[in-house]
Amino acid sequence: MFIQTEPTPNPATLKFLPGTVVMGQGTADFAEASRAAGSPLATRLFAIEGVGSVFLGTDFITVAKIDAADWQVVKPQVLAAIMDHYNSGDPVINPGSEAAAATGDDDGIVMQIKELLDTRVRPAVAQDGGDIIFRAFEDGIVYLHLQGACSGCPSSSATLKHGIENMLKYYVPEVMAVQAVE
Repeated sequence: MFIQTEPTPNPATLKFLPGTVVMGQGTADFAEASRAAGSPLATRLFAIEGVGSVFLGTDFITVAKIDAADWQVVKPQVLAAIMDHYNSGDPVINPGSEAAAATGDDDGIVMQIKELLDTRVRPAVAQDGGDIIFRAFEDGIVYLHLQGACSGCPSSSATLKHGIENMLKYYVPEVMAVQAVE
């Protein structure tokens, strides 16, 4: 197995491409080790000293290091853990362990916002090792959650305000602002 590594706009985060499907559908974001119990892959990665968070995308794994850690030490260990995981045959996520997100009833505006995010925004942020999740649309404000490399990225607020907000306002006149949420 050959695992490619790509930098992201967030210097604390690297994107790992194992050359195989990571998540068949959706994504999984583990902001801390205590949340990784349902994922053998994320658990392996959190066992490495210096790993701060793990994000699993469709065909990539984004790992963020803690500030005190050095990529020259952490990166080879992450590569080995990913290789060990895929050689073990363990699932990426244990069946039945994923919490189903409550989607609720989507009205036309919400459906339009989600469609724009899925087709125009998600592919771009996935290129950088992250994801963006729609949380709510209330009183003209779109609430989005940034994951993976996008979470904590120095340029994420500019991306939200100048890129995503302007695009949504253009296509959906009911949108007045975009705001990041945890």
